[in-house]
Amino acid sequence: AAAAIAGGRVTVEGIGTNSIQGDARFVDVLEQAGCAVDREPSRLTVHGPEQRLRGVDMDLNDMPDMVQTLAVVALHADGPTTIRNVANLRSKETDRLAALRQELTKFGAKVEETADGLIITPPKRIVPATVETYGDHRMAMSFALAGLRTPGVVLQNPVCVTKTFPDFFERF
Repeated sequence: AAAAIAGGRVTVEGIGTNSIQGDARFVDVLEQAGCAVDREPSRLTVHGPEQRLRGVDMDLNDMPDMVQTLAVVALHADGPTTIRNVANLRSKETDRLAALRQELTKFGAKVEETADGLIITPPKRIVPATVETYGDHRMAMSFALAGLRTPGVVLQNPVCVTKTFPDFFERF
């Protein structure tokens, strides 16, 4: 997602075509949005798009942990992104769909919350925002990506990442 938003190339070692980790298929989503992807047995590389990202329509039921990341990527697309079949996100650390609608709107996006997902229309110009993380590690990690292209993004309570990735910000 970092390469999709900021350009360049990002390689993740230790997860590739041999991985049983379902979220490894997120590169397929990024590819549909306009990124190039190199797939190897033990690594994945994403190259940022040559032009602006395209909006996508995705059923993310089988990788719900990637919803927040795709939602932040959608801020940088050239058209709407639809995320479907993830009503289960309403019962996580927070109602993640409602939280995403609230926070993406701060960046200037138009966000329609549906019963089982979101329709995100990116703004013509992204404005910096202070993001409430709701004590949710995935909100903090996903919205950190927004700061790659938008100076002035501030995360409230970023230490919530310690739940799953204590040194996230140092590595990021």
